[in-house]
Amino acid sequence: MEIAGNVFLVSGAASGLGAATAGLLAARGGRVVAMDLREDARAPADRDPAVHWQRGDITREADCAAAIALAGSLGPLRGLINCAGILAAHKTLGRDGPHGLAAFERVIAVNLVGSFNLLRLAAAAMAASAPQADGERGVIINTASAAAFDGQVGQAAYAASKGGIVAMTLPIARDLARHGIRCMAIAPGLFETPMTQGLTPPQRQALEEQVPFPARLGQPAEFARLVVDVLGNVMLNGEVIRLDGALRMGPR
Repeated sequence: MEIAGNVFLVSGAASGLGAATAGLLAARGGRVVAMDLREDARAPADRDPAVHWQRGDITREADCAAAIALAGSLGPLRGLINCAGILAAHKTLGRDGPHGLAAFERVIAVNLVGSFNLLRLAAAAMAASAPQADGERGVIINTASAAAFDGQVGQAAYAASKGGIVAMTLPIARDLARHGIRCMAIAPGLFETPMTQGLTPPQRQALEEQVPFPARLGQPAEFARLVVDVLGNVMLNGEVIRLDGALRMGPR
């Protein structure tokens, strides 16, 4: 999939992995719709005229449809990069009792159901477009996590939501193959995002020491570069790529 001249939708684009991805796609000549619920952090849209801001919640069908309509006004939608998500830390049975069901459902609703909600509508828009020379119409890239494989204490909800992203990658790729649409997932390890900015120096050092090489947190720009590589290689389909410096997380 060529980036220059094509239209891409990035969810969770106000910060972190999504902001870096939206910015790089725009820098490579793409037209980008940056979707996020946080209107107070619309950095990529404010910096770059090629990035078009759309406030929206991926769990709401109307919001997703509006973002896809905006993308369609710029040209055929060729790529969706789902970076929107939330983090939660609750033990299945903690000092305050059992894991709250509403908290578990919320994480699943945003990270898994929300990602699917947006991608199913994006796939319909892609399928309606004319194919490129190689028959390709679009690419969907979801964000999983190393927690999908190595969930830690207190990560039952988060690991389940990201495990769902992993599990649906291949069947979605198979479903959409006849339309010329690829589906991939990237599973980041420990990355420099708003979720990690509140760490104390000792906490940060303890996390960095878990990563074999390079022994540091990943940078959002490194995630964005992998997105570009996936978009550009038509043989990458139905697979989950770990981006974690060989990290295998321990129980805690």
